[in-house]
Amino acid sequence: MKDKFLKVIVPLAFWLALWAIAAAVVGKELILPAPAAVGRSLCALVVTSDFWRSALTSLLRVLAGFLMGTAGGVVLAAATAASVWADRLFSPALRAVRTVPVVSFILLLFFSLPNTKVPAAVSALMALPVVWRAARQGLASADPLLLEMASAYRFSRWKTIRLIYIPAALPALAAGCETALGLAWKSGMAAEVLCQPKWAAGSRLQSAKAYLDTPGLIAWTVVIVALSLAMEGLLRLLFRRWRGAKM
Repeated sequence: MKDKFLKVIVPLAFWLALWAIAAAVVGKELILPAPAAVGRSLCALVVTSDFWRSALTSLLRVLAGFLMGTAGGVVLAAATAASVWADRLFSPALRAVRTVPVVSFILLLFFSLPNTKVPAAVSALMALPVVWRAARQGLASADPLLLEMASAYRFSRWKTIRLIYIPAALPALAAGCETALGLAWKSGMAAEVLCQPKWAAGSRLQSAKAYLDTPGLIAWTVVIVALSLAMEGLLRLLFRRWRGAKM
């Protein structure tokens, strides 16, 4: 426990000290505020109801988009792994989604969806191809000998999926979901900054920038990073427990 504590505290203290020194050298809060100024701004934010409403609304938007993208990615991975024609139809489109700049999707969706829906839709689009690729690779890594044994013992399709395909796909899927969650957060926040829904962390970032409130801008960035890390930690815990239950 002590070692884990030191592994967190020592790097954090180092970077905070470096930040404080850089802020002192720059000497302009507009360009680089000191950690104390950001801390005061953060303390002022967390006591307001608007802060919690904006942060929780953004969290739910990104989570909804991530879950939609994950579900779609898993379904499409199963379909493209099972059917040659499904692979020919969907794989090129999914690869194209990975290469299109996120801002293009934001601007296109902005014309067809309410501004409150765009962040979740963009998060789903960014998560979808990442999860699809990870799940597809995991399914392809299933042991041929185990599949041959399942055929010899006449396993049902569901039993083969449950005992062979899911355990084979789980490690790759876990890594893919973690990457997809990070992309969902970044794209969702970018969509909120551009679309500016009323209750959103991204809208608060844009407001801080408009009012030249650099401490507030960094404070909201810290909040967004903290929420993202918390979701990633929860995701890793869920996969760890699921894998333990399977074993």
